[in-house]
Amino acid sequence: MSSIPHVDMSRYNSDFDAFVQALGEGYAVNGFVALTGHGINTDTIHKALDISRELFALPEAVKKQYHRPGQGGARGYTPFGTEIAKDAKHVDLKEFWHIGRELEGPAPYPQLTPNVWPQELPNFKTEMLKLYAALDELGNQVLEGIAVYLKQPRDYFRKRVNLGNSILRPLHYPPIIDEGTPSVRASAHEDINVITLLIGSREPGLEVLSKSGNWVPVTIIEGAIICNVGDMLQRLTNGVLPSTTHRVVNPPAPYSHKSRYSIPFFLHFNPDVMIEALESCVSEDNPKQQEAISADDYLMQRLREIGLMK
Repeated sequence: MSSIPHVDMSRYNSDFDAFVQALGEGYAVNGFVALTGHGINTDTIHKALDISRELFALPEAVKKQYHRPGQGGARGYTPFGTEIAKDAKHVDLKEFWHIGRELEGPAPYPQLTPNVWPQELPNFKTEMLKLYAALDELGNQVLEGIAVYLKQPRDYFRKRVNLGNSILRPLHYPPIIDEGTPSVRASAHEDINVITLLIGSREPGLEVLSKSGNWVPVTIIEGAIICNVGDMLQRLTNGVLPSTTHRVVNPPAPYSHKSRYSIPFFLHFNPDVMIEALESCVSEDNPKQQEAISADDYLMQRLREIGLMK
């Protein structure tokens, strides 16, 4: 059983037209699909999740050495209780670490700052960069399908995200000590970026807001990767592809007494890309809704709204 449509990534090579149709129809439902047959090695995923557990098990004082205040959480550690969803009244019950694009030579954009790596876990860098590369390529394949679905050249997105400040975020939701807390693991929100790919977490909690206004628990086939539309893509498509509200609720016992781990990959446009409604997504029935804005200006605006930038 599944609460969101499944898309077989093996069709990317075997039947691209069918892949495009399945992807477009899947996103039109609720902005979320589950990718099967994606080809990312299970070992790569498990090793990344295992070393994430080791990372968050480090002493608090050690983790806080890698916090970089004033950078909007762009790299390194963000402590528990820092992030708050837009318009939410309570902080989220989570801590996380951000890994950005690893570059050789000078950065083409100032936003592509050096990564922060924990000295206590030398394998963390190796495993995270391996997963980053795999999800970056998978995300580009998804975007090729989206581009064709939107009547754009197949490589429309590739040249617009190749130097984007895309972020890999190992996430830890600690056990819930206070059952009466008004906070939840992740309050209702939409993602800022182009698309998000999510691995990990077999525990319940992730829910998607359906078009009918009901919260739907996300259940997927073992090994599938969840992939959802972000606000940047919604803006580019003039709302044709929806960025859907989702949340991670506090689960019932015994799950609430256990940690929850996941690793989303937030795929971003290059900072200087202008986000403006595609002509193919504008019509008399769907007039242009918003003015053009650069990807970086939009990101900074949204980071201020969620408390990561002042």
